[in-house]
Amino acid sequence: MDLKELSARLGLSQTTVSRALNGYSDVSERTRERVMAAAREFGYRPNGAARRLATGKADAIGIVYPTGSGDLGDPRFIEVVAGMTDRFAQAGVDVLIASARPADELATYERLLKARRVDGFIVPHTRMDDARIEHLLASGVPFVAYGRTAKPGGYAWFDFDNEAGTALAVQRLAGLGHEDIAYVHAPLDLTFAHQRHQGFLRGLREAKLKPDKHHLVEAVFSRRGGYDTMQALLKQEPLPSAVIVDNNICGVGVVRALLDAGLVLGRDISVIVYDGMPVDTILGTTAITAIAQPEANASGVQLAELMLGLVEGKPLQQLQVLWQPQLALGASDGPKPGQGAVRRARRAG
Repeated sequence: MDLKELSARLGLSQTTVSRALNGYSDVSERTRERVMAAAREFGYRPNGAARRLATGKADAIGIVYPTGSGDLGDPRFIEVVAGMTDRFAQAGVDVLIASARPADELATYERLLKARRVDGFIVPHTRMDDARIEHLLASGVPFVAYGRTAKPGGYAWFDFDNEAGTALAVQRLAGLGHEDIAYVHAPLDLTFAHQRHQGFLRGLREAKLKPDKHHLVEAVFSRRGGYDTMQALLKQEPLPSAVIVDNNICGVGVVRALLDAGLVLGRDISVIVYDGMPVDTILGTTAITAIAQPEANASGVQLAELMLGLVEGKPLQQLQVLWQPQLALGASDGPKPGQGAVRRARRAG
């Protein structure tokens, strides 16, 4: 059934029916409900191209991803996108992912907007000082940030309490007797990495432990980056008795390096990985202790809900959502090993 047939059945003009279907305020609530009920009853489906021409809307939300960020190879990110896609689909909205060189991100945002290919954006992996956020705020374009920046006040965002997560990890290891805890982290210009780094330092302070600058190391945001960084740490004397990794991309490499060195996780050295191991990773049979966040699919649904709420005009305080992490115990952490035990295990490996 098309718009003309639906209008004829209702005895209303096509203009009135179209405006009712698209939520215009000059149509009474009673008429709108009548039109919507008839549309459902008769299986009316709007012509997408015609509606876009009439409303100027693309019925699509964009995600601009810088090439080399690592997320497109992260199963968790794919699950976030899946949840987002499912929720947007219920509202008749598509998700468009565009890649861009880091230096060309802002130009890609502008190109998508000028071509009317999207109505707004989900901005991933925010940075502490984020030119994308500032640009979109100045442009008045609807967007939801997946993560906060150093100035989180004036826009919609969804985030996790990253600082609390790493503080939990330190608390766990300190409670097991570990005093020298290494920390492998992503570049600190990324908001999540900065927040988790602050949580690590806070956790040490609360446990009355001092950080060892040689054991706080930045890794290239990749599996290889985690592997190479852990190999370098394994050459140090003394070897830390535990290590926390602030992301699961590097976490895969860190765990692989420890296994290759012949170390038994949870006995020779303890490991906690933020977000745990990606579901497609096969690294022995040891369950990795993790700082766990709610299911990635649920995160995607939440991002979509915030964008839909933004379009509906909900107040900003309802569009800033912070979820709490939890410690998910595995078998990769345990009591601090006796003096020399790790060195002997490493030599044997």
